[in-house]
Amino acid sequence: MRVIVMFDLPVLTRLQRKAYRKFRKWLIGTGFVMLQESIYSKLVLNPTAAQFLKAQIRSQEVKEGIVQVMVISEKQYENIEFIVGQVQSDTLSDMRRLVIL
Repeated sequence: MRVIVMFDLPVLTRLQRKAYRKFRKWLIGTGFVMLQESIYSKLVLNPTAAQFLKAQIRSQEVKEGIVQVMVISEKQYENIEFIVGQVQSDTLSDMRRLVIL
């Protein structure tokens, strides 16, 4: 399962920018990966873990803007189609991945 968080937070004032950075930093620290600007995804094991994660997101005290959470299956996630653009990944997929101890 994937938990996808989409958010649109205001960044007009210093306090709003601080709240935006705090929320984004929390997402990354919790293991979310950016799919697009303001759209983050995290893999979870089961619906219980997804519900727990949603409760954690609610507890982040975002006072302004919009935060939306969607839980989808891996099958639904793999059916995402790129209409324009392509997947960009920092993952090494060649011999540089080989680690010799």
